[in-house]
Amino acid sequence: MSRNILLHPTLPAWIQLALRRAGYETLDDLSTTSVEALSKELGIDISDSRSIITASQRPPGQPLSQSLASLISRSQIFACSYAAVNTALGGGLPRGHILEISGPPGSFKETLALDYARIFVEANEEVIFIDTQNMTSLATIKKTFCNSCAAADYQDLVRYMHLHTLPDLMIFIHNLLSEIHTKTGLLVLNSISFPFLSHPEVQSFKRTALLEKIHQVFLQASALNNLTIITTSQMSTKLLNADGSPGNFETGAKAVMVPQLGSAYLPNGRSYRLVIVPESRTTGVVQLLSSPTHPSGQARHQYDLGKRSPCMPHR
Repeated sequence: MSRNILLHPTLPAWIQLALRRAGYETLDDLSTTSVEALSKELGIDISDSRSIITASQRPPGQPLSQSLASLISRSQIFACSYAAVNTALGGGLPRGHILEISGPPGSFKETLALDYARIFVEANEEVIFIDTQNMTSLATIKKTFCNSCAAADYQDLVRYMHLHTLPDLMIFIHNLLSEIHTKTGLLVLNSISFPFLSHPEVQSFKRTALLEKIHQVFLQASALNNLTIITTSQMSTKLLNADGSPGNFETGAKAVMVPQLGSAYLPNGRSYRLVIVPESRTTGVVQLLSSPTHPSGQARHQYDLGKRSPCMPHR
């Protein structure tokens, strides 16, 4: 049996990625780590840590435990109705990953999030849809499914909630892992940046701690529960000095538009960051800021809302 973690046949890809990011290279490295230490280091439950160590000790060819095997069996890529988005994502959004969609008011970020919600519901999977800014109503969701094959029973698979304050959002994040059911496939957090903007009194160090909490829960939900997560966010202005370093109103040489929350709440290696830049009511550019395979992203793709792709099955 190969001692290289990346070549081990019974360790799923998400486990390999988490271990490599934590500095583990070989199975021998795992043999010197306790279940408790691995749980603390990766930020996962004791039971999941025990499953990882058990899987690493299993000879090749022996079947995975049911929980790990089920994670692999649900491995899929979801293509939406917008060709430019699919191209930017390298073919589609992989299950168990996070997609941040940012853009100015009037961009189709909410429409794109709803398109993914439709795709998951049509696959008979539950969607948790959180709206924090009254940007997406129940009537809008109903309209999304009016021509869908799931039009008759979509309400059974969509859990819709309003969370308008930062405490409400953080309570939901704290309880998220317990909200994930067997059929739960997608979480949409619409306007995730709004609760933070509504509480400007939150000190910088507390804001950093809250974003880190979201980061930890997103990582566990996506890696351990295979939950796909989509967030939408507004843009904010960032001032830069001539050398590219952060500036202020006195030293800044130029201003750029960036997603409001930054990237601290997004787990590296599992997150895609898209920015929608409209050029007219129906055309514009989708820009990939970063992805698991391209940390520096910057790929740009033209979109035309008048030329939506036909609905594509997930694979």
